[in-house]
Amino acid sequence: MAVYDDMKMAPRVIKVDPAPTNDFIEHLATCINEQRQALGGAIPYTAVREVAENFIHARFKEIVVSIFDGGNTIRFCDQGPGIVNKDQAVKPGFTSAVEPMKDYIRGVGSGLPLVKEYLEVSQGTITIEDNMGNGTVVTISLNQAKPAMEAPVIVPPLTQREHDALLFFKSEGAVGNKELMEYLSIAASSSHAVLRRLEEYGLIEKSYKSKRILTDLGAAVAQQI
Repeated sequence: MAVYDDMKMAPRVIKVDPAPTNDFIEHLATCINEQRQALGGAIPYTAVREVAENFIHARFKEIVVSIFDGGNTIRFCDQGPGIVNKDQAVKPGFTSAVEPMKDYIRGVGSGLPLVKEYLEVSQGTITIEDNMGNGTVVTISLNQAKPAMEAPVIVPPLTQREHDALLFFKSEGAVGNKELMEYLSIAASSSHAVLRRLEEYGLIEKSYKSKRILTDLGAAVAQQI
């Protein structure tokens, strides 16, 4: 992953370690989302994950993710077989997923169309291009005008457990109930209560396999506490 804090400077390079397919996709999407949040970008985690899942079509060959434009442009690059019918790739129902891939992704041709629809409504864009030599480059971008004055972040009245849990999310990314139980040394019911309250405050949201991640508001609050 190449993170461009300043286009005049070389990017920060972050390596995502190998892992079983589902875990790798989740970790990759979470890492991209964390870096996007840190730069102040507004592309949602769901859109990031949908595009990241498409690396399975390239069998994760030589994948590179570049984040720039203040986190509002993310480029997904691979050296896979490429996409011949690029227009169809963003239409519902078209897919090149074969049976082994469907063990890890839905594979019904809904991912990129959903991202395209979201970005169009949000004044964003998605482009699909041939990579140099082989493979595909998918770029998603959100045109978000920055307000003249940002509203202050209001920190809700957190208990000590909720405070500690929020910082745990900040450091770990995606967190499940069992992990939170062990970290806080509390019972399952108490951990569920903490997660429920943080969701009510809008600080976390569900991501994958019952795990949760920080929302943009949650990331901003975690920076304040």
